[in-house]
Amino acid sequence: MAAPITTPGQKIVPTIWNERILKRDFQVVLGKMLQSEQRDFSETEEPYLRSANVQWTGVDVSDVKTMWFSPMEKRELLLLRGDLVVNEGGDVGRCAIWNGEIEKCYFQNAVNRVRARKRASTRFLYYWLYNIKLAGFIDAIVSRTTIAHLTAEKLEALPWPDTPPQEQQRIAAYLDASCAAIDAAVAAKRRQIETLDALRKSIITRALTLGLKPDVRTRPSGQDWLGEIPLHWSPLYLKRLLREPLTYGLNEAAELEDRNLPRYLRITDFDDDGTLRNDTFRSLPWEVAREALLQPDDVLFARSGATVGKTFMFRDYTGEACFAGYLIRARTLPWKLDAQFLYLFTKTLAYDAWKNLIFTQATIQNISAAKYNYLVIPVPPLPEQHAIVAYVWEKDGEFRRLTAQIERQIATLTAYRKSLIHECVTGQRRVTEADIGRWGISAHNDRGMT
Repeated sequence: MAAPITTPGQKIVPTIWNERILKRDFQVVLGKMLQSEQRDFSETEEPYLRSANVQWTGVDVSDVKTMWFSPMEKRELLLLRGDLVVNEGGDVGRCAIWNGEIEKCYFQNAVNRVRARKRASTRFLYYWLYNIKLAGFIDAIVSRTTIAHLTAEKLEALPWPDTPPQEQQRIAAYLDASCAAIDAAVAAKRRQIETLDALRKSIITRALTLGLKPDVRTRPSGQDWLGEIPLHWSPLYLKRLLREPLTYGLNEAAELEDRNLPRYLRITDFDDDGTLRNDTFRSLPWEVAREALLQPDDVLFARSGATVGKTFMFRDYTGEACFAGYLIRARTLPWKLDAQFLYLFTKTLAYDAWKNLIFTQATIQNISAAKYNYLVIPVPPLPEQHAIVAYVWEKDGEFRRLTAQIERQIATLTAYRKSLIHECVTGQRRVTEADIGRWGISAHNDRGMT
C-alpha cells in the first residue's frame, strides 16, 4: 500500500505513490548574497534573479538587476534551461521554470535553484510545489523569525511523490497544455471585461457631457479637455454649484472599531464601484466626529496619494459617518446640481482628462480644494440631469451584471485549473499517452528531466 504524504497536524495529501524526499531526485542550491562592489579584478558584473522575478506564470525579466560574480560563482550559479527557481524569501515557495530568457543569468540568495537528477522532472515538481503551496503546506513548514524563509535544507526535505519518470513527463506535458488552454480562456475573458469597462465609460461620458439626444446641437465648452457640450448646457465652476465651501476631513489615527460610534471613512474604505468595504471599519468618538459628519449625497474627492482624484458618494448607509483629512467633501446646491450627476461626471473620460491636466501642472499628484473649486461641470437643466442620472445608473447596472457573470466564469476556470493540477500530481487523475495525444504534444522532450 502506498504511504500517504502527511502535512503538519496529520493532515493527509492524498497520493497513489510512495513518499520520497525531494533531495534524492534534485540538487538544491541557494543563490549568492548581494554584492554591490567589485572585490577582485576577475569578478564581472552579471544579471541575477531576485524573488520578484520569480512568478507562477514564469520568470519576469523586465527588471533584472546586476551584481558582481567571481569565475567560481559563475560556474556554480549559472542557470540552465529546465532549472526550477524557487523563492526562498518573499512569497516563499513560488517558483518558475527557467527557459533561458537571458543568455547567461545567475541568482541571489532569495532564490533557490533546483536542478533535476537523472530520474526527475522539474516541470512535474513545479506543479507539485504549486499544489502544496495552495494547500498551505509550504507556509506551515517554513522557518519563521521575523519573516518566512524556505531554506535550501527545508526545500530538500520536502516530500514529493515517487512517480515513475515517464509518468512525470506525461503529467507535466498534459498540465502544460491544459493550463495553457485554461489561461488563454481566462485571458480572453479578462479582455472582455476590459472591453465592457471601456464601453461603459464611453456611454457614461457621452451621457454626462452631451446628454441623451443623438442629434443635440453643441457649442464649445471653453475647456479643451471637455470639448463640445449641448447648446443649452452651462459650463460652471464647481464652486458655483455648492451650498457650502469644499471641506477637508479630520486628521485622526482612528484606532477604534466600535460600531456604535460614527464610522471614520478613508479613501481605502470604498472600492472603485463606490461600495463600502466591510473589512476596514474604523470609528471616532462622537465629540471628534461631530465636526465632519456626512449627509446623504455628499460627494468625497481624494486629494493626494495613489488614489488622488478618486470619488465616493455617501448614500444608502445606515448609521453616522465622518471622513478623513485627505478627503474633500462637496455638497451641491440641489436646485442647481444633482449630487449624483456630479458623482457620475467624475467617472467620465472628460474628468480623467482634467485630472491628467492638473497633474502635468504640478510636481506631485495632488488636487487641493482650490483646484477642485475650478473643475468645470457641464450643467444641463435639472430635469435633464435627473433623466441622465437614471439612464446612466441603469446602463451601469447592466454592465456590472455582465462583468460579474464573466468574473464568475473566470473563478470557475481558475478553480478548475487548481483542481486539475491537484488531481494529476496526486494520481487521482491518471494521464495516459492518449490524453496528451489529444493535445497533439509529446511527453518525451522534457527539458526538466535528465
